[in-house]
Amino acid sequence: MRVFVTGATGFIGTAVVKELIDAGHQVLGLTRSEQGAVALTAAGAEPHRGSLEDLDSLASGAAASDGVIHLAFNHDFTNWQAHSEHDRTVIATLGAALAGSDRLLIVTSGTAAAITPGRPTTEQDAPNSPIPRVATEEAADAVTSKGGRVVVMRLPQVHDPLKQGLITPLIEIARAKGVSAYVGDGANRWPAGHVDDVARLYRLALEKNVAGVRYNAVAEEGVALREIAEVIGRGLNIPVVSKTPEEAAEHFGWLGALAGVDIPATSALTREQLGWTPIGPTMIADLSKLAFV
Repeated sequence: MRVFVTGATGFIGTAVVKELIDAGHQVLGLTRSEQGAVALTAAGAEPHRGSLEDLDSLASGAAASDGVIHLAFNHDFTNWQAHSEHDRTVIATLGAALAGSDRLLIVTSGTAAAITPGRPTTEQDAPNSPIPRVATEEAADAVTSKGGRVVVMRLPQVHDPLKQGLITPLIEIARAKGVSAYVGDGANRWPAGHVDDVARLYRLALEKNVAGVRYNAVAEEGVALREIAEVIGRGLNIPVVSKTPEEAAEHFGWLGALAGVDIPATSALTREQLGWTPIGPTMIADLSKLAFV
């Protein structure tokens, strides 16, 4: 299968490209730079020059492929709302390029798009979160309503020993503030998944070729923020402190909206439907290996 991958040179995209090629698929990888084109060629993929802002490049990449995995997103979270709204436009463009065919579009959301107090979020929970990224799932539903074949992949905190999803900016905040903080008692949890397990799940979803579903790429249902903060504190050799909910916005900035929220998620249905069994290291194991200095 020839697969168009946006975000092909990113953290998760690099792992997805490798997973697809190792499984015998051809990859057309979106890149805006010559450096990215060289990296994709070295990985065995075909570079496709363009960007999220160049909608024509997205449409032509999708049209030339048997399926699309949309991973790219502008991670400047100081403009989270604007970038999420642009993702709505990107998904509509990709969906239109695939219209009238049986080709699958896999879009990327997050498990925090649905918040279910008192229990882990499941694949069947509709998006209800105040975070801007719900625009992605709304856009996916809009493509589906027009007859498009769409899968929503909800990501947890995706990690390896170098990067850990939103934990990475959490580390930078701790470094800048001189303390590693959590909110309240720090018992609130964030789900996690190793990048190689997540890459394998994208491939399985593509090959399964079932549309109109959500998958949760969750290996660990929830890791307590206090435990995460303690590992960061040890790594940076700084104090670990509790912040009140009122202090969270000032201390964590844009991340304050999620820092104290309990958002565990389960992948029971995903595992059953795709035969997916995560085998990678835990988030804390990877975080403990990080070279903080």
